Amino acid sequence: MGNGAMEKKKVLFLCNRNAARSQMAEGYLRARYGDRFEAFSAGAQASRLSSHAVRVMAERGIDISGHRSKDLTEFFGQEMDLVVTVCDSAAKVCPVFPWSKKTLHLNFTDPASFTGSEEEILAGFRTVRDEISRWIDRTFGDSASFP
Repeated sequence: MGNGAMEKKKVLFLCNRNAARSQMAEGYLRARYGDRFEAFSAGAQASRLSSHAVRVMAERGIDISGHRSKDLTEFFGQEMDLVVTVCDSAAKVCPVFPWSKKTLHLNFTDPASFTGSEEEILAGFRTVRDEISRWIDRTFGDSASFP
């Protein structure tokens, strides 16, 4: 095992309501790369964990049903290695987190904007889930350059 465990990098995903995008990102990073990264998520304001997000993550074998929606203030003063904002910054104000060594701004579609039948809404959530998963694989995967 080598000489002692490497300290995990802390990653905080932020969005407006901490209902879907940041929750899916937290769950995926923890499930796939939890040996190297500690994942957290929060929102400008807490709301409710999206049942659609729980369902589409379960389809990938990742259980986020135990997550709860968290307000950003829970993390005030905690140093993070990376903060990733996942909201459409043009349309909404994304929260700012000053205790991070590095911040990335990404723009994933807000799944709450999907309308139509249950199946159409789930299809939208799956699209966003897959975009987030691919980005995490590229950014944090074995061949990725994130320290």
